[in-house]
Amino acid sequence: MRRAAIAVAAGALAVSLAACGEAGEAGGDNDETTSKGDAIKVGLLLPENQTARYEKFDKPLIEKKVKELTNNKGEVVYANAKQDATTQNQQVDTMITNKVDVLIVDAVDSKAIENSVNKAKEQDIPVVAYDRLAQGDIDGYVSFDNEEVGRVQGKALLDALGDKATPSAKIVMMNGAVTDPNAAQFKKGALSQLQGKVDIAKSYDTKEWKPENANANMEGAISAVGKNNIVGVYSANDGMAGGIITALKAAGVSPLPPVTGQDAELAGVQRIVAGEQYMSVYKPYPQEADVAAEMAVALAKGEKLDSVAKTKVDSPTTKGVPSVLVPVLSLTKDNINDTVIKDGIYTVDEICTAKFKAACDQIGLK
Repeated sequence: MRRAAIAVAAGALAVSLAACGEAGEAGGDNDETTSKGDAIKVGLLLPENQTARYEKFDKPLIEKKVKELTNNKGEVVYANAKQDATTQNQQVDTMITNKVDVLIVDAVDSKAIENSVNKAKEQDIPVVAYDRLAQGDIDGYVSFDNEEVGRVQGKALLDALGDKATPSAKIVMMNGAVTDPNAAQFKKGALSQLQGKVDIAKSYDTKEWKPENANANMEGAISAVGKNNIVGVYSANDGMAGGIITALKAAGVSPLPPVTGQDAELAGVQRIVAGEQYMSVYKPYPQEADVAAEMAVALAKGEKLDSVAKTKVDSPTTKGVPSVLVPVLSLTKDNINDTVIKDGIYTVDEICTAKFKAACDQIGLK
């Protein structure tokens, strides 16, 4: 899968790649560092498999980049917590026992992982927080600009509403899990666009990001607000958008109000093509994965991240974490060709199955 073709993001990645290469060359005279760098064992802990991105994109992309950076001698040891924080803590223990050289952790629960992160550091295993800013003694952090994600979603919803966007127009907000710090940032960004411009009639923090929970919440919102009174729905991601749209259809809502999303999941893109979901947020996973692998390999070699990460972020427990925040794009039916197809995330054939072929033809997706 080729790297996302976004000028700003690509430029940032090129800088970090060059910097990482320079750091490796600088340490070339140190046989111990070079030897360890060639045989790095990277522990990769991802949070769940409800969202398609983790298994389809993040895992294989990180594995590929680690191989590239270590002359095919690096190894990625992988585990998925399936949305269970206790399981993820046990997985950290296993990684420590297996003597990994570095950990990349996308936390199920940013607070619950703190002791495990510190335990790894006590064993001289550096930790990269991936996608979510875990608490504890973190060495590096890579994610997307999460408040910007929310702003992009909120602005898109207002754009879709057009003249219907009035202070009395009722919308529903379906936010992510309270255990995910990103969810609060998405929500903050969205509110910066929506507050005062529409009436947020119902707002939910959806347990575990599960579509079925979003579906149940939406049923409750329809009952409380009235199916004909809801002009739009802010959904923090595509999985929940699917559950929301199912609830709206079951209630006989027609036409469907605009619904937002995030992650550019295949099912979400297909709903956009079909006109059921208004937008998603396209996040260039190749760059995020590449930067995480760069950070992990550099830390395993004992190198600092100053040349890779030009930004610093504070967590509730750690100040000044070297960080990279990757830009995002609003994905609508108008730019599918220029984003997920152009960047090799999906092919036209994957999107335009028999069920969606007519809709694809209508928007010129061939």
